[in-house]
Amino acid sequence: MEIYTLLREFADSWMLLFLFVVFVTVILWAFRPGSTKVYQDVANIPFRHVDAPAPQSGVDTPAASKEART
Repeated sequence: MEIYTLLREFADSWMLLFLFVVFVTVILWAFRPGSTKVYQDVANIPFRHVDAPAPQSGVDTPAASKEART
């Protein structure tokens, strides 16, 4: 039996089954009941500092100083 034929038969049978089991395991891990809080926390990372105060208008920022020079 050639090595290609042997590997082809392995890929068509056991590797397909193994990858299917890995796929189902990842899906079940992602949707497990305890993961909702973790995923909500990660999803809100960009919004954690939204309530930070806006910069004051009298503060010398690089953009403001550039406009003042022109």
